[in-house]
Amino acid sequence: QGAQIIVFPEDGIHGFNFTRSSIYPFLDFVLHSHSGKWNPCREPYLFNDTEVVQRLSCMALKNKIFLVANLGTKQPCECTDPRCPADGRYQFNTNLAFDADGTLLATYRKHNLYFEYAFDTPPEPDYAFFDTPFAGKFGMFTCFDILFFEPAVNLIRQYNLKQIVYPTAWMNQLPLLSAVEFQQAFATAFNINILAANIHHPTLGMTGSGIYTPVKSFIYHNMESYGGKLIVAEIPVIATDYKSNLESNERFRENLHDSCRTFTSTSLDDEVCFEEQEETPSRVSEKGNEQSPPSFYAEMMYDNFTFVPVWGEKGELQVCANTLCCYLNYQRAVLTDELYALGVFDGLHTVHGTYYVQACALVKCGGLSFSTCGQEVTDATGLIDFQLWGNMSTPYIFPLLLTSGITLDFADHLGWKNNHYFMSKNRTSSGLLTAALYGRWYEKD
Repeated sequence: QGAQIIVFPEDGIHGFNFTRSSIYPFLDFVLHSHSGKWNPCREPYLFNDTEVVQRLSCMALKNKIFLVANLGTKQPCECTDPRCPADGRYQFNTNLAFDADGTLLATYRKHNLYFEYAFDTPPEPDYAFFDTPFAGKFGMFTCFDILFFEPAVNLIRQYNLKQIVYPTAWMNQLPLLSAVEFQQAFATAFNINILAANIHHPTLGMTGSGIYTPVKSFIYHNMESYGGKLIVAEIPVIATDYKSNLESNERFRENLHDSCRTFTSTSLDDEVCFEEQEETPSRVSEKGNEQSPPSFYAEMMYDNFTFVPVWGEKGELQVCANTLCCYLNYQRAVLTDELYALGVFDGLHTVHGTYYVQACALVKCGGLSFSTCGQEVTDATGLIDFQLWGNMSTPYIFPLLLTSGITLDFADHLGWKNNHYFMSKNRTSSGLLTAALYGRWYEKD
């Protein structure tokens, strides 16, 4: 199909449920410092225990395609090394990138492990990237890394990267951390292209791969069937410059018509408007004697959110926690028998990883009682025009916009105004599941 680069998912070669010793026979020896100098297909005898690496290298060479794959690797260490595990070796969750000639260009060892007891964390974060003739530099990290400053955010910022390859085995967690939802938000927030290859394993909640640009995406999310899918798309390269997101997005949109082709059944949706907001978000006005809706607490994503219900066909709401206040202006064309709520959380998330979150979230509740707000919901019919904003304390805001059936939509406007981050949308393409500003305050992790 003429692809220039192919990315395979995390754990795709060896699978799951290993102990440190049971995975050992499947590990390849990869010296971290040899990237860029070794062609495993042409020089197979340079190192022992490199069968998988050789096969990958030959696949790249034979098909003349850049190839990124994830595998388990091993590296012996000396007992004088204070970090050396008792069995005398490091075991890493590793991405390898090969060029179209089969040369090993870059290695990346996963830094933020997600309950992966077979693997070690590398002593220092890897900043891994490689050069291509067709799109310049690609950065590389894996799965859970995307939620942390090191090395993902630091890599993108330090080397001004605009294209990322991202092997993942992502366990979806609605309403805020479904794979396609967060991957798209990350591409939008950093104004980058992401090639995200995810394992397709519905019983483990792993589904959702995509080729994401800041303003469009080609995704495959399917919890029903067990067949995976190859996504192939042609997207514009984002130039490496230091111009503002908005300017490059303008250029990006102009290029889209000429150069966006897709070879999957995914059709290109309508043109997206992505520009600076004209009117400033207004402060919520206290209206006379009107009864403001009651606030309540409910658990969402294992965190204790403070919510207010979204009642009636239109209104203005405010809800606060700690230093964070979230505001919503909304209008509904048709009142459906669905409960929506506006939630806020400003604190340390401590389940399945520890990291500090500031979130303003408009979500569809699981049922009609307050206690169902924050539950995992996949279908909705509510069409809501909204403007959502909050006085976030971190610059790292990921705008989430998820619609019925786990499909993606794009905000009409988003950005900073008067120390508030906002997102607005007139009429989502289908029922609204989640519209959220998901902030990561890395310094407070």
